[in-house]
Amino acid sequence: MEQHEPPPDDLPNQAVALRRQGLSTRQIREELGINNWDLRPLLAGEPPPEWTKRPRAKDDLRERARELRAQGWTYDQIKAELGCSKSSVSLWVRDLPTPPRKRRTQEEASEIGKRAWEARLQIREAERQQTKEAARREIGALSERELFIAGVALYWAEGSKDKPYARRERVVFVNSDPGVIRTYLAWLRLVGTPRERLRFAVMIHEGADAQAAEAYWAELTGSDASAFYKTTLKRHNPKTARRNTGENYRGCLVVYVLQAADLYRRIEGAWCGIVEAATSMDGQDVRFR
Repeated sequence: MEQHEPPPDDLPNQAVALRRQGLSTRQIREELGINNWDLRPLLAGEPPPEWTKRPRAKDDLRERARELRAQGWTYDQIKAELGCSKSSVSLWVRDLPTPPRKRRTQEEASEIGKRAWEARLQIREAERQQTKEAARREIGALSERELFIAGVALYWAEGSKDKPYARRERVVFVNSDPGVIRTYLAWLRLVGTPRERLRFAVMIHEGADAQAAEAYWAELTGSDASAFYKTTLKRHNPKTARRNTGENYRGCLVVYVLQAADLYRRIEGAWCGIVEAATSMDGQDVRFR
C-alpha cells in the first residue's frame, strides 16, 4: 500500500481557509499540491460550498408533496397528483402531522360509487363485445346443409304448428328481430320458395308509428305494398309497462308462405330428424344428469 507522509503543520489551517473562501476540493488540492487522501481529514466537518452541490431531481416534487400534505391531502391523492410512488410520498412528509380524516357527504360517496360502477360496466361491456366478436368470427361461412338445419330449428321455435285436433298445415312465421327475419328469408330461398308465394303483415301496438314500421319491413324484405296484408294494431293494456317503445320499435313481422302444406310437412319431418340425431349422438341417449 502506498505510504503518505503527514502534511505540514500549517496545511490544515490553509485547507480550511481555502474551503471557507468557496473553493472546491479539486481546487484546494491544486492550490496546496496534495492528494485527495491527505486532504480529506483536513476538511473534516467543513461543509462544501453551495455552488458545488448538485440539485436533486426530486427536490421540487418533495416540496410540492409537503405543500399538499399540509393542505390535508392523503398519500393516495398526492401520489396521483405528482405521479410518484406512495413510498416516496411517505418518506417526504412523514414528519408532518396527519391531517384529520374528512367524512364524505352522501353526495360524494354516491359519486365515488357511481364512477366505480361505470368503470366496472365499461370493462364488462368490453369483455361482452370481445366474446361476441370471437363467436361471430368462429361461425364463418354456412354450408347449405347448415343453413337448412338452422332454418328448420328457427321455424319450429317461432313458426305455427299443426295440431292433431286442428289440421292446419300452414307455414306462418312471426318475429320482431330483423336478423331472424333475414335468416328465415334466406332459408326460404334455399328450400326453393318462390317470392310470389310470400305475403307479409305487420303487427304493432296501437299508438306506435305503424306507417314507419310498414316502410321499414317492406325495405328489409325487398317487397312492395301489394305483398302486405292490412296491419294489425294490438291494444295496449294500461296495467302493462311496455319497454318496446320509441322510434326503434317496429312491431313484429308475419311471414306467410302460400300453398305451403308440402313445405310444412318437410319442416316437421326434418325437425323430427334433428331431434332423433341430437338425442342419440354416437348411439347413446344424451341427457343431463
